[in-house]
Amino acid sequence: MVVGDEELLVERAVGEIVGEARRREPDTEVVDLVPSGMELGRLQELTSPSLFGGGKVIVVRAAQDLGKDLAAEVTGYVKSPADDIVFVLVHAGGVKGKALLEAWTKAGARKITCPKVTKAGERLDFLRAEIRRLGGSIGATAAQQLLDAVGTDLREIAAACSQLVSDTGGKINDAAVARYHRGRAEVSGFTVADAAVEGRLGEALEQLRWALDTGVAAVLVNSALAQGVRGLAKVNGARGKSFALAKELGMPPWKIERLQRQVRGWSPDGIARALIVVAETDAAVKGGAADPAYALERAVQEIVAARAAR
Repeated sequence: MVVGDEELLVERAVGEIVGEARRREPDTEVVDLVPSGMELGRLQELTSPSLFGGGKVIVVRAAQDLGKDLAAEVTGYVKSPADDIVFVLVHAGGVKGKALLEAWTKAGARKITCPKVTKAGERLDFLRAEIRRLGGSIGATAAQQLLDAVGTDLREIAAACSQLVSDTGGKINDAAVARYHRGRAEVSGFTVADAAVEGRLGEALEQLRWALDTGVAAVLVNSALAQGVRGLAKVNGARGKSFALAKELGMPPWKIERLQRQVRGWSPDGIARALIVVAETDAAVKGGAADPAYALERAVQEIVAARAAR
């Protein structure tokens, strides 16, 4: 069980589980599911023995949103799990769907907790730890300046840390932070993301080129694209007023309202496709592609196309 609503930590936890499975068996199949795309009986089909063998990782996200019958099916499975399947239940925590967590806990499932990082001190600790994880070092003043420039989103913080460690050789000082972060990167990245998820291709490409020309790192632009698409996935299917959903979704009401407007032009399949695009682009802008700018242009085009697809 991966429990909590800190999106970056949740994704890292799931990624580590998948990575561990694939280290044991490189051909392991990964099936990623969300409640809106699940049907009764699908889980039984996925967990049935395969004629071809091979390992499998099944990830069920937003488990707190499973309906009564689907939750019962998932609960039934954990009572007699298959030996060759790694089943990952992702739950936001809280009281919604609590019975499902209790059943998995009783069955002995391993629990990984990913609570929301809400305090400034916790974010600063995360930033320092992230720099160390990447093999770098940063002074106290520089760390605070970087946090002030990037904002509160852990994805943005992680992306900024990755960029600085890569571009500075790992030793990050006040001058490096001032050179890379002057309050423009976050704004321009999200400007590109907003235009893309709203289907404004020409404007998105124009803003992308402007951002790159003014020195915004490709990894930060894609981080903003990823956050925009994941935001759509969060609010898709959510019902209620923004203030009522704020705690459940872990977003301020104003952001939920904007995403609710943006998601009206999307289908679940389109969102799923866009999620794949930003994941692939993440690898591309971190060294997997010869031209990160081209990879981002292609990502913007594919996101807009995913929105238009029905």
